[in-house]
Amino acid sequence: MRVRYFAWLRQRTGVAEEEIELPPHVRTVGELARHLAARHPRFGEVLDSRGVVRFAVNREYAGPDTPVGPDDEVAFFPPVTGG
Repeated sequence: MRVRYFAWLRQRTGVAEEEIELPPHVRTVGELARHLAARHPRFGEVLDSRGVVRFAVNREYAGPDTPVGPDDEVAFFPPVTGG
């Protein structure tokens, strides 16, 4: 699975993207986020604040209950505002 981090989330993890082997117990975006929080504690800190991190699976907006598989690309990014 390819995982991508955008904007200041990249600074929290120290990487822009990574390839990971999807653990068998990870079946949703929310479970993936918790798994990644264990790998990147500073990323985990922001997950505790609802609405701070958005998700996309294969370039489509997703929620924490969206299923994920080993061939997916999952992106994490902060909400964007315009002006």
